[in-house]
Amino acid sequence: MDLLAFFYEHRQMVYLLLLMIFVGIEVIGRVPAVLHTPLMSGANAIHGVVIIGAILVMLHTPDDQYLTLALGCLAVFLGTLNVVGGFVVTDRMLDMFKKKK
Repeated sequence: MDLLAFFYEHRQMVYLLLLMIFVGIEVIGRVPAVLHTPLMSGANAIHGVVIIGAILVMLHTPDDQYLTLALGCLAVFLGTLNVVGGFVVTDRMLDMFKKKK
């Protein structure tokens, strides 16, 4: 019963979420396969925001909350891996288009 009340109270956000899901599926579904790699490597670079957010959360966390600090460290580590991986994929992809000597 609480779930129905939540949906009723937040129905505009639920409608917006469903609309975003359908629009996202349509947009991604119409992208040619050749463009998926550059788009995904660029999207991985956006994870720099995750890194900054995790660092800010860790800065404002008391020293005795070890779980929050550990999750923040994990978020920084995984976000960094994603950013570096995105740039590595982009670099390798751009190397394919360079003229061979």
